[in-house]
Amino acid sequence: MDLPKAVQLAIVFSGIFLWVGMFTGVWKYWQIRRSELHRAHYYVDIAHRSSLLYAAASLILAVLSYFTVLNENVALWCVLANIFFFSFSILVYIIHGCLQDTTNQFKTPHRLGRFNLPSWIMSLMMVGLIVTELLATAILVIGTIFLFIGV
Repeated sequence: MDLPKAVQLAIVFSGIFLWVGMFTGVWKYWQIRRSELHRAHYYVDIAHRSSLLYAAASLILAVLSYFTVLNENVALWCVLANIFFFSFSILVYIIHGCLQDTTNQFKTPHRLGRFNLPSWIMSLMMVGLIVTELLATAILVIGTIFLFIGV
């Protein structure tokens, strides 16, 4: 089957995110079993849930990439942009879950293990994530709408 690269990439990462979601679910269960309060660390829970949600989101990106009228390279860049930020977010959640350094990464000082991150780094990362994900997804959605309205 000869699927566009954007579709292939989105499907593969959907599977990866699903697997990470399952793995972090085991980690979450293990922490719940060992905790006196029967709770996993906040960011272990977030890593688990976000991985599963990004798995589904990646499948949606695959479908949008398949149906878009846009150039294949444009669709690929849109998928890559989303996958990058999905992966980065999950990785940060896993790091916070391993280090158990915070229950709110936006609370100042911004902790990452023993280190405090400057507020401008958090702001820059969030603005980058918001703009990139919204723009890349909007481009794919518009390209798909154009298919259905015959543009």
